[in-house]
Amino acid sequence: MLNNLLKEVVTFVVGKTAEPIAELLNSKEYINEFIIAKKLDVTINQTRNILYKLSDNGLVSSIRKKDRKKGWYTYFWKIDVLKSLLFLKEKLFNKKNQIEKQIQSRESKQFYVCERCSIEFNEENALLQNFTCHECGDVFTLKDNSKLLKEFSKGLTKIESQIKVIEEEIKKEEEKIGKKKQKILRKEQKLKEKEKKKKRKKIKKIAKKQKLKKPKPRLKNSKQKLKKPKPKLKKLKRPAKKR
Repeated sequence: MLNNLLKEVVTFVVGKTAEPIAELLNSKEYINEFIIAKKLDVTINQTRNILYKLSDNGLVSSIRKKDRKKGWYTYFWKIDVLKSLLFLKEKLFNKKNQIEKQIQSRESKQFYVCERCSIEFNEENALLQNFTCHECGDVFTLKDNSKLLKEFSKGLTKIESQIKVIEEEIKKEEEKIGKKKQKILRKEQKLKEKEKKKKRKKIKKIAKKQKLKKPKPRLKNSKQKLKKPKPKLKKLKRPAKKR
């Protein structure tokens, strides 16, 4: 279903002949433009023209890689599925609005036709021509819009069903993108936690080294270590002299 919708996108932008490129570009990895040209059986310039038209509408992304031997750059391409689906949805909405306007016009206004020339006129133009065809001279007849309205209603229901399918695919794609973003965020958080742990370990190691390197307080004289404080002797009172 998704490939069919992407083919429709390519048809809108480039044309029916370029449809097969949609499946090639709808891959997990970017694809070499020379491989695309080979698989489509067209020249590299024709392939690039298709890709550039899609790129102008923002429907594809590309990366380039340098060939180490030859020295030139080769481009690799991939379709943006979400943007393509949104693009298609917008185009179908425009079609839907056009059909709704035509239905309103056919229901509210009268149209006339020259059956011999198969030319249709609205009421104003028919009045200006006095309800007579200038080409053959036949009188206009009132057109029955019932068949045309049925066709319009069928086309409208078809477009509405297509839009529903596209909206479902958009939801799926948004969920995929959301999951990918969550994975990336988890990886980033894990890397940050690892870096924090490394920093903490470094800080701890530095702190340990600093503690070991702390010099012990040195005494001015090494003899001071051996000297013990002398006990204070109490002064003895001399006996008083007898007279």
